[in-house]
Amino acid sequence: MQVSEAMTRDVRVANVEQTIEQAAQLMAGLDAGALPVSDDSRLVGMITDRDIAIRAVARGKGPETRVRDVMTDDVKYCFVDQEIEEVTRNMGDVQVRRLPVVDRDKQLVGILSLGDVAVTTGDGVAGEALMGISRPGGAHSQTG
Repeated sequence: MQVSEAMTRDVRVANVEQTIEQAAQLMAGLDAGALPVSDDSRLVGMITDRDIAIRAVARGKGPETRVRDVMTDDVKYCFVDQEIEEVTRNMGDVQVRRLPVVDRDKQLVGILSLGDVAVTTGDGVAGEALMGISRPGGAHSQTG
């Protein structure tokens, strides 16, 4: 099964110049914990509710802090025509629960979450990825 069969296509995007308050309001309205971040039309990062809590609030930064100041700028992504099994294995390896999905021209076309994978495949692949993601430590840390 390819990513295109499981991903969420209607993706809202935060802008690097928005405040974290605006990003959090967008997340709340979407009932989502993460947003891709763009600068003009280029994907430059991801911002999560955890980024806001750990990199902003825990460090005393206020709601006017810009998204660019707390986002994760090491963008991990997958391609729309990749196989789900390969992508979920990669998600476990790099310890992320969701990935922006791009086409071969690297234009954002969706987002893939472990929830999308679990609902669509029902074959335990999401659980295996979650075991990898849940390992303590690893390269992906909000405190860095």
